[in-house]
Amino acid sequence: MQKIVLVFLFSVLSFSVWGTIDDPQKIKTAKDTISDQEIVLPESLEADVDSLLSSWFLKKYAIIDENCIRSSVNIDYPDSVYIQRLAALPTVIEMPYNQVVKSYITLYTEKRRELVETMIGLSAYYFPIFEQALEKAGLPLELKYLPIIESALRPDAVSRAGATGLWQFMIGTAKPLGLEVNSLIDERRDPVRSSETAVRYLKELYNIYQDWPLAIASYNCGPGNVNKAIRRSGGKKDYWEIYNYLPKETRGYVPAFIAANYVMHYYQEHNICPVLTDLPLTTDTIQISDRIHLKQIADVLDIPMDLLRGLNPQYRKDIIPGDTRLRTLCLPAQQAYAFIDAKDSIVNYQSEIYGRRTTVEPAGYYASTGSGSWVYHRVRKGESLSVIANRYGVSVRNLRNWNHLKNNNIVAGRRLKVYRAELARKTPSKKVEKPDSITVISKDSTFIAQSTKEVKNETAVISPVSSKKNISTARNPRNPAYDRYHYHKVTRGESLWTISQRFPGVTTNLLKKINNLHSSSLKVGQILKIPEV
Repeated sequence: MQKIVLVFLFSVLSFSVWGTIDDPQKIKTAKDTISDQEIVLPESLEADVDSLLSSWFLKKYAIIDENCIRSSVNIDYPDSVYIQRLAALPTVIEMPYNQVVKSYITLYTEKRRELVETMIGLSAYYFPIFEQALEKAGLPLELKYLPIIESALRPDAVSRAGATGLWQFMIGTAKPLGLEVNSLIDERRDPVRSSETAVRYLKELYNIYQDWPLAIASYNCGPGNVNKAIRRSGGKKDYWEIYNYLPKETRGYVPAFIAANYVMHYYQEHNICPVLTDLPLTTDTIQISDRIHLKQIADVLDIPMDLLRGLNPQYRKDIIPGDTRLRTLCLPAQQAYAFIDAKDSIVNYQSEIYGRRTTVEPAGYYASTGSGSWVYHRVRKGESLSVIANRYGVSVRNLRNWNHLKNNNIVAGRRLKVYRAELARKTPSKKVEKPDSITVISKDSTFIAQSTKEVKNETAVISPVSSKKNISTARNPRNPAYDRYHYHKVTRGESLWTISQRFPGVTTNLLKKINNLHSSSLKVGQILKIPEV
């Protein structure tokens, strides 16, 4: 009778530990043969919590309960509790328990509690992005926890090996999968684009192995290493059977994934105080077809730069190169409409600082082709191609060909290249004769300056005129390309670009050359010579 009772008690205890697992022998083998000393921790577990807390999202929306954090103490549970909780998770991917999994659970709930608290706060923004991509591809939603292991939910995370972004792509993997990586853009940092690519890659790996633990392992170390482990194990295709044949960095990858699923579901049972948010952040995506600097958007719409960078981490130098192809700009929903309304103002805001020169005229020359020259026209609000073509005496068809336009649609602020047959190479002359008369255009009135050659110092006698009809302009007999000039007095707030826009065919480079300017800086009251083109 005593033996029967002992056998019964042993059976009950065994069932309480292994009753929720289909194959207890497999789990027992892994538990008995895998030691903690062999684990190589993911770099995400080394993430600096302070840098995470300084992210734009947490700085703006975080609610940190300091009292809860100070009083929180981890609770350790018997193995049977962990087994029961993992088995209760609503997942397609199996979540078995062993001592390796337990070691990662302990890391998250004891040694890296602050990291977990912060990642829970970040998950409010990033998890919906992951879930949308996974749902669209028909993959298990629990895969959204992979970036916790990969990057600790940091889009700017860079591993020692150079893997970058939330999903930690190497350049050699990212580019064949369609992610753009260059000096201006790194789509590995783009939460949406990288998530879509990671999901597509995971789906390809699952199609190879038809097993999620193996697919997850190959995401970490590559299919080649997984295939090698399968061959060394004698052809076994179970993650736990090939465990000891995998690279050390990959052996703990699936256990860490299981632990991440556990801790993100059961953090409250371990007295972990999440960094909560006071409201969900809703965003809109806008298509950009111009080259824009984030600082232009920040200044015009009064949006903090760190917020713009956080929403658009793929732009490495804060430049959106929309002039090469359509780019996306992510903005808070309330600012998206403001951007659409103020787009022209944003594109033109300090364009002389943030714009990029597409052509450069060497000293002493105008940009020329054959007997003519190219000039650049900034499209103003309300202008059409036909209006611009009539202004310069060219055809709409040529305007479209020169600027690679597919139709007649243009937006204000765009620069159009226009060929002017009248312009030619200019050879600087050593001496320019004083004109018989010049026109000085000021803000308040217009003057004719009569040149008095009889006066020894050649001073000008300036007299006001009542009408522009009486204005005579300077002639320069030594330069047939520009034999007439206006003289403009610089007023407050003017720049070379704004002045050039008032005179057809005049460019900033032309103004600088004609007036011997070495920079774009102007002074109020300065007189500029404006050629009649």
